[in-house]
Amino acid sequence: MCLGRIERLAEVWEDGATRVGRSECGVVLSLAFAPEAEAGSYVVAQRGIAVRELVPASAEDAATLGDG
Repeated sequence: MCLGRIERLAEVWEDGATRVGRSECGVVLSLAFAPEAEAGSYVVAQRGIAVRELVPASAEDAATLGDG
């Protein structure tokens, strides 16, 4: 099973008819399934695709789960 990663978008732009974004770690993601995402948004990414946008508080909570 492949798990998604939480990424924060550093920038978003149009590439033809497709919206794409670059995460803070430099990964370019398709925003086809998260078209409302903007720079600064947190998304769940899987295999180069942002599959959904997260509420910032939820993303920060999820990111701290591994710190305990």
